[in-house]
Amino acid sequence: MKPTRFIQVQRLNHAVLYVSDIERAASFYERVFGFERIAAHGPMVFLRAKGSQNHHELGLLGLGPQAKPAPQGTTGLYHLAWQVGSIQELADAREILVQENALEGESDHGATKSLYGVDPDGNEFEVMVLLPREEWGVYENQAPILPLQWDKELRR
Repeated sequence: MKPTRFIQVQRLNHAVLYVSDIERAASFYERVFGFERIAAHGPMVFLRAKGSQNHHELGLLGLGPQAKPAPQGTTGLYHLAWQVGSIQELADAREILVQENALEGESDHGATKSLYGVDPDGNEFEVMVLLPREEWGVYENQAPILPLQWDKELRR
């Protein structure tokens, strides 16, 4: 049955992550994504993406060195997805993630091309580029997990 009322979401505004070392985590996101630290309050740091009109994209809540990562296979957040503007920007992001030893994988999902990485606390994130809708073709209603063919994509 279709709902008669629902919350009409426009977009994801921000995410908040638990981290063990607030400074290590904030520095990682500043280095890798160029986020700007815009506020800190108690055990929290708030970060904004360059050029964003948003107050913040990411909040970090420091739990301290005793915090343990959630075991794999438990419920909770799987990953965040950060969108970039082009396949070249995605290739540049790949270089940064490799330098940071943070790259975990890469996939072609048809309508999107994606990299997967982890922050120092093991929180997974995706960096992705969304193709123009007119290029989705058969992937309009599919989300395959295919190898990302960089040569083909960079020639596109």
